[in-house]
Amino acid sequence: MRRYDLITPEGTRDFLFEECALKRIVETRTREIFKSMGYTRVITPALEFLDVFRINSGYFSQEELCKLTDNKGRLIAVRPDSTTPIARVVATRLKDAKLPLRLYYTQPVYHFAPSLKGKSTEINQTGIELIGSNSRMADIEVISVAFSVLTTVVQNAPMNLKVNYSLELGDIRIFRELMHKLNATPAQKEEIHSLIESKNYPALNDFLDTLGDNKITRSLRKLPTLFGGEEVFERASNVFQDERIQEILDNMKALYHTVCAINTEGKVTVDLGLVNKTDYYTGLVIKGYLEGYGEEVISGGRYDKLLDEFGYDVPAVGMAVNVDAVANVIGKKYTPVQTPADVLIVAENGCEVQAVKTAELLREKGLCVEHFLDSENAEQYAQDRGIRKMILISKDSEKEVTVNG
Repeated sequence: MRRYDLITPEGTRDFLFEECALKRIVETRTREIFKSMGYTRVITPALEFLDVFRINSGYFSQEELCKLTDNKGRLIAVRPDSTTPIARVVATRLKDAKLPLRLYYTQPVYHFAPSLKGKSTEINQTGIELIGSNSRMADIEVISVAFSVLTTVVQNAPMNLKVNYSLELGDIRIFRELMHKLNATPAQKEEIHSLIESKNYPALNDFLDTLGDNKITRSLRKLPTLFGGEEVFERASNVFQDERIQEILDNMKALYHTVCAINTEGKVTVDLGLVNKTDYYTGLVIKGYLEGYGEEVISGGRYDKLLDEFGYDVPAVGMAVNVDAVANVIGKKYTPVQTPADVLIVAENGCEVQAVKTAELLREKGLCVEHFLDSENAEQYAQDRGIRKMILISKDSEKEVTVNG
């Protein structure tokens, strides 16, 4: 027996029955939210030329990309996120479209996590991109979509679940300002980025010890501790004492008040240490969480320079939903009912044409119809599967029979 022919690669898995139904629920409900707010669907290839993800700013670690070659020897990458390919599409095929563009997607992304650490290589995502506006209202719109996903997807009928949720707001510009003033090499700055992103604070403190004790390193030590409610802004002002950072904090505080007024349930927090792994964000960063899942189920933010990498300098903001994670949370409190077929058609040999035509007529009426494939025990088959009606077809007649449960 071959060694790997019966298993899936690390970081991937098969989804069966109820799991597929849960994923479909999440995808359907998010799609309804997106469409109700004027977003139109786009689909990008799972395969892109590697150059799409090796643009000037190098937003993706090459070690995390799933790479292969085409039949001409050109390097291909399996899509690691959806925002970058959509930026490519907008900068090429949609460059003459009127702005703003509201786009949504539902498709998997693929990337290798370092040593996997229990994370998935394949993640089913759905999300939105709002392209062509740098307004405060654009940020608020995307945040409101995130709230709609966190509430509508998991709390509306028919499931009527009560799952606690929260949304965190951050701004990557604070971290960028500190990095700009830090006397360190690009490799050292990348290490700091990685340690803050992974929330490995003991390692962060040890690493900052190697860079000396100064105003910037002290600020970086404090940065991950600046999370909570409105009090964070005053604490941050005392820590940074920087005119540019204070301007960012003032704008963020105004946004926080607006978002809290939209969501009056007190589910909004501030985290100035939010540093996304994907490095194309230029301002607002958001993360959404659901009770019962240890990592974010929503992530996004503003990325005003990404499209410029493809030759089209327009601002943008967006967010993505981890469909698998949300389905996982829902599945802990709700099991989808596998609806049985409405009718079982049992046909004698030689009556296959009539059986298919009868089934087609019933399906046109909205019924789910199965054909019985064996030669005996049709009634037992129907009982086992919860089918309450059979249609018996012979050369001389067509009879409807009720199945006793």
